[in-house]
Amino acid sequence: MSSHFLGIIIALTAAASWGGGDFSGGYAARRISQYQVLFLTSLSSLSLLLILAFIWGEGLPSSRSMLYAVLAGSSGALGLAALYKALSIGNSVIVAPVSGIVGTIIPVIAGIFAQGLPGFAQLIGFMVALLGIWLVTRVGNNADSASTISLGLAIFSGICSGGFLTLIAQVESGQVFAPLVVAKTASVLLASALIWTSKQSIPKITASSVALISGLLDGGGNIFYLFATHFTRLDIAAVLSSLYPEGTVLLSTIILKEKISPKQWLGVAACIAAIWLITIN
Repeated sequence: MSSHFLGIIIALTAAASWGGGDFSGGYAARRISQYQVLFLTSLSSLSLLLILAFIWGEGLPSSRSMLYAVLAGSSGALGLAALYKALSIGNSVIVAPVSGIVGTIIPVIAGIFAQGLPGFAQLIGFMVALLGIWLVTRVGNNADSASTISLGLAIFSGICSGGFLTLIAQVESGQVFAPLVVAKTASVLLASALIWTSKQSIPKITASSVALISGLLDGGGNIFYLFATHFTRLDIAAVLSSLYPEGTVLLSTIILKEKISPKQWLGVAACIAAIWLITIN
């Protein structure tokens, strides 16, 4: 198996993990605030990453990698908080794909500047993936204030997510878990600051088991994504990992009974076709 194909598989695994994590986090934010959910998910992710870093015996990353990890963790934390809030008040079928498509643009541009244009099939795959995510966002013309707010939060979340995807990929290639520990530590601290400034209380660990599960899935997605960037191009890893909204949408349809239109199913099919195009080496 080529390293490129292995990177593709790992990136798709990251997408599946992130999709489940985002759905769980949005569900948890229906009961407690998005900042409290962010704190619990970040703490859960940090615990997982600390254990793995200890098992693998990774030391502290370099000062350069630590800086990128702190910036990535802060950006990712803001994005997750916005996404959890958007998912709790809006339609997941709209929120998740919008966040995903906006978040894809930044690392794709960064990858092209850093590594040049990918192959023709990959370029077509990128466009088909973006088309697919756009189709998934197609719902009716009715828009209330909640949907407008959730859409704005989804766009902001996507910008922050794109920042995370780009920044965390800049850490030294010899390490995976230690830089993510630094990133999640920054997330925990930022979540604590957001809770304090909003005059809320730090939640108990038992406040939301769903948020803790979300954190484990988010941490897993981070690990798989960072591994993927070591085996394939940044833009390819980012686009495939950013297919996570499909998982969020499907879970919302199955569990929350949110409806998916024929156009949205076409979008899901387009994303599957995009995966095939991007795998062509």
